[in-house]
Amino acid sequence: MRALLDTHAFLWWIADSGRLSRKARRLIADDTNNIAVSAASAWEIATKHRIGRLPGGEAVALDVAGCISDQGFSELPITVSDGERAGGLPGPHRDPFDRMLAAQALARGLPIISIDVVFDRYGLNRLW
Repeated sequence: MRALLDTHAFLWWIADSGRLSRKARRLIADDTNNIAVSAASAWEIATKHRIGRLPGGEAVALDVAGCISDQGFSELPITVSDGERAGGLPGPHRDPFDRMLAAQALARGLPIISIDVVFDRYGLNRLW
């Protein structure tokens, strides 16, 4: 199975956090699954680190690509079509990172591994 990892789930996986659900942990740990991390997550991590909202996350923020590679995950680039789709998504949700992840998951038919119920309103298959 191929799945998109939400930013918090990626960070919790890297930190081996107990906040990651058992189901999410199993899905991510399964070597037969192709877990993707979006360029939007790298952008979000770098932004949160820059403004001081990512305590303890400096190592990840300074080498997101390395962390993705070290975990055996794949990078998911952002395309112009992703930008158009993200900007056109309905609803009042203002988080540009979530909107981009939703757009990418929708365009590629990917489930998203996330605790965030906001993805449910877009008809995504949210795994948690």
